[in-house]
Amino acid sequence: MQLKDIKKYIPGLVYNILEKEIKELRPCQEKSIKKGLLKGKNILVCTPTASGKTLCAELAFTKVILEKKGKAVYVVPLKALASEKFKEFKRKYPFIKTAMSIGDIDSSDPYLAEYDLIITTSEKFDSLIRHKAVWLNDIALFAIDEIHLLNDPGRGPTLEIVITILRKLLKNIQIVGLSATIGNPKQLAEWLDAELVEDNWRPVKLHKGIYLNGKIEFE
Repeated sequence: MQLKDIKKYIPGLVYNILEKEIKELRPCQEKSIKKGLLKGKNILVCTPTASGKTLCAELAFTKVILEKKGKAVYVVPLKALASEKFKEFKRKYPFIKTAMSIGDIDSSDPYLAEYDLIITTSEKFDSLIRHKAVWLNDIALFAIDEIHLLNDPGRGPTLEIVITILRKLLKNIQIVGLSATIGNPKQLAEWLDAELVEDNWRPVKLHKGIYLNGKIEFE
């Protein structure tokens, strides 16, 4: 699928940026679009690292924001990754009011009401929910990077609670989950009421081998 094939389905500002970077969509991006990514469907993308998963979330949140459907929240597991995504999205989409919230968990950060894209961690977002942030009802899309951390005994419960509360609070919210490694993708997709996108394509072929005495013997 070529980028031009979805031109009429994404905001013009976004298309003008993406056409300078890509011409052909990667397999997981094409599959996600065919399964309803741009129609508000919940999507769970399980593909290798660097296969283009992030762009799936970008296509979804830029469409939601620029079509005035509501705010988008992008959740990552680490503060460092939040800073990285904040800089990336702010540079790439300067016309979207983007904020990062990773600090004081005892604050509701009322200033976030003025922003359209909010990048945060699951722990901070859990705090924002508990402090009843006034803008929560404005969320139209919830993107979760590294969603396989639901299985993490330390951090998984917080992420699970956040997703559960949002789905109960906002009946029409769109959820986009991203991960390179999920042991039970079908069960997770069913729990999220999401379309499952799986693919093994990766930009660089992966070779397995054994390193011994300064030499690598590939299988």
